[in-house]
Amino acid sequence: MLSRAAEHRWNERLPSARAYKRMEGAVAPAVEQDRAAGGRNHRNVDLGDGRFARGSIYLRVYRRTRRIRAYLRWSRDGKSEERYICEVTHDSRKDNLIQAWREAHSQKLVGDRPLPPASTASSAAVRAVMRANRRRDTGPEMALRRELYRRGLRYRVDARPIATLRRTADIVFAADRVAVFVDGCFWHGCPLHHRPAIKNSKFWSTKIEANQDRDRDTSTRLEEADWRVIRVWEHENSDEAADRIQTALLSHRRTSRR
Repeated sequence: MLSRAAEHRWNERLPSARAYKRMEGAVAPAVEQDRAAGGRNHRNVDLGDGRFARGSIYLRVYRRTRRIRAYLRWSRDGKSEERYICEVTHDSRKDNLIQAWREAHSQKLVGDRPLPPASTASSAAVRAVMRANRRRDTGPEMALRRELYRRGLRYRVDARPIATLRRTADIVFAADRVAVFVDGCFWHGCPLHHRPAIKNSKFWSTKIEANQDRDRDTSTRLEEADWRVIRVWEHENSDEAADRIQTALLSHRRTSRR
């Protein structure tokens, strides 16, 4: 069995700065912590009174012993608190943060925030996605709209392609009869990124299937009315999606001139 000293790389020298310091040009501190912890919802510190604080890992180098220690920090009523977690042993800050977060979880110092009793989400992460979901003006939708606008294309937003049909498209080119739907991976059952829910699985599978049925019905109704329907997954590159839309618009305009 290795001695405690042999488990460490820095017996004869100080740890490299890259093992504990944030480097210039690194991602934002919150993003760095989220990634190392496995998601923002894994950083919750239970304050014991029904409240939760978001924790962060702080790495502190001890020059005399040539060790890096990891501490969990959080705020309670405006005051910072911290607790020692473990010594970390990797040559990169990223790996040391991951090691510290894993140890914090194993010691049950942090964890997922409990779901409300009435919640139908399978986890805190799923609930966060659901709560962040908007009916319109989502990030992917805004990115696509900006790219289309940059190309000189003008459109209506959140409009019914057919006034008498109660179906709303995210982007509508009325003169060209092109309707664009930006579908969220969670709500519309993306084949690449959708993961079946564990909690209330029957409820969620039924709901997602109903959304997909409605999507197919909407596309069929519009196409029967001589509309071109383009569906864009939220994970798609906005430039590539804009290429598809622009091609459809040009095709319609060429046909209309004949």
